[in-house]
Amino acid sequence: MIYPRKNIVIKTSVELYLRWITARYFSRINFNTIPIDKGKSILLIGNHFSFWDAIVLYHINRIFFKKKFHVMILEETAIKETPLTYLGAFSVNRGSRDIVESLSFASSLLNTPNNLVLIFPQGKLYSNMIEEIPFERGVMNIIKKASNFQLVFAATFIENFNNFKPVANVHLKPESGTGFKDIDALQLAYQQHYMHARQQQLQITK
Repeated sequence: MIYPRKNIVIKTSVELYLRWITARYFSRINFNTIPIDKGKSILLIGNHFSFWDAIVLYHINRIFFKKKFHVMILEETAIKETPLTYLGAFSVNRGSRDIVESLSFASSLLNTPNNLVLIFPQGKLYSNMIEEIPFERGVMNIIKKASNFQLVFAATFIENFNNFKPVANVHLKPESGTGFKDIDALQLAYQQHYMHARQQQLQITK
């Protein structure tokens, strides 16, 4: 497992680069505000369809959630994109025993109120146009082991419409982290949010 690295100089440089590239690439990043419990950490579950997913949600964390950002990424991505580890990225290797260590580390992060942990439970990239979001089972282990956290669903869609630069629309919804008995119940709840957000997206004209 690859843990987050600490170097304030590198971290600051990467943060400034992400701010620049986000402003350069996107026309706008839209999202709805939701009630946030400042006394709890946040487990943020999102759909995974592009390189931009984590960057868009990192941007929203910086200006809205204002927590210490962490994101679980594949080990090969952590090796290839080392700068991300200075922003709180840590690795998971689904084909090894390290997965237990990664899931335990994610759970431990959620025990600190100032932390936000972003998880993409699909496990790999899928098209932004799919109708069903498949979940791998690891996220349920995190929820069962963690305590004192707020669960938030995020459904992200990126389109150009009549803009030269694309627009990112992120639909947020707070959930009860302890209200799911198994992965199927969690997936169903996210699926309902995703489909509602997708329907809203279809009604956007510009």
